[in-house]
Amino acid sequence: MDINKPTVFIVDDDREVTDSLLWLIESVGYQVEVFYDPQTFLDNYDQCSGCLVLDVRMPEISGLELQEILKEKKITLPIIFITGHGDIPMAVRAMKLGAMEFLTKPVNNQILLETINKAIKLDQKQKKDIVEHEKIKARFQRLTPREKEVMKLMVKGNLTKIIADKLGISPNTAELHRAKVMKKMEVKAIAELVTLAVSAKLQELEPA
Repeated sequence: MDINKPTVFIVDDDREVTDSLLWLIESVGYQVEVFYDPQTFLDNYDQCSGCLVLDVRMPEISGLELQEILKEKKITLPIIFITGHGDIPMAVRAMKLGAMEFLTKPVNNQILLETINKAIKLDQKQKKDIVEHEKIKARFQRLTPREKEVMKLMVKGNLTKIIADKLGISPNTAELHRAKVMKKMEVKAIAELVTLAVSAKLQELEPA
């Protein structure tokens, strides 16, 4: 398996269904892995990108229970449910927990493939965002405690003189700290700094 290529994971205990899905999804060029029970999937999933095509009713661990387990583990793999025994409450529960789609068997092939395409694009974006957020947080951790204080005031829109007054330092010192913050955070404008702080959800900058 190419770990750099998106993978469609199928978890369904019905081998006739999995064989059909495998053929369909591979026919459009996607890499596919099939598991006949949720626990085997959990034991083998390695955080690679893609999406999960998941049956609802299975022995021992149901599809909905697997969805909850993945959520607890903070695994954001998009889920497409397929079922021959679905009902509205079940569908509502799945969607509230973040499922991409809830499809009934027999599945419309075109709708399934379109949903898989959307799910994989979403997963790639989510993983890219996570990487970017970690980079921003790494930059933030390079700041000294004083520079973090200055940055907190900067993103709130405080000018140099106000920052100096609030921290009890000279305007020149405050300006030096501002320059270091901009350099270490790798931005050229305050607007960029604010965007980074919001997008990376830097908890240290949130008001008390």
